Amino acid sequence: MTEMNLRNYSYLGDAVWELYIREHTILKTQNAKDLHKITTDKVKASYQAELLNKLEKELTEEEHDIARRGRNLTVPVARRSNQSEYRQATAFETLIGWWYLNNKERLHKILEDLEKNL
Repeated sequence: MTEMNLRNYSYLGDAVWELYIREHTILKTQNAKDLHKITTDKVKASYQAELLNKLEKELTEEEHDIARRGRNLTVPVARRSNQSEYRQATAFETLIGWWYLNNKERLHKILEDLEKNL
């Protein structure tokens, strides 16, 4: 299993999530403005925090620990109007990055489950 800094998992998870969303939005419209709006609505912190809350019951003990540790990463206060929401989103991205590197099968199952919300 790959072990790295949680910030790196979060950084990777952010990219994986945005790519996943972009793959889905291109099927919905060809209008660039609409693509941007749909994408940004799905990659913003409030939406990611909401998804993490929906996933909480499905997480294993190890995944809960990763999310907890991701949530506890320090975040720049001045840039974030809702620090709690941003922390939840960071936890979500940390999990996505961790699954991407360590358990792609689990990642695909989670993404399938989340797709019902997209």
